Amino acid sequence: MPELSWQKSSFSTDQANCVELATSPAGIHLRESDAPEAIVTAKRPALRAFVRAVRTDTVKDRR
Repeated sequence: MPELSWQKSSFSTDQANCVELATSPAGIHLRESDAPEAIVTAKRPALRAFVRAVRTDTVKDRR
């Protein structure tokens, strides 16, 4: 895998663990800052469907 350029949310602080994101032709890569060796890679449509499902379940749980 080529060297990835990781980004984290501007809401994250240096002291907080956060999810970091990078993109490449292979897809979108996610990792947690305190375990950078564990990388999850997903294609855009699959990640989009996952985020939609999480948002839908979160909305249902708040009712």
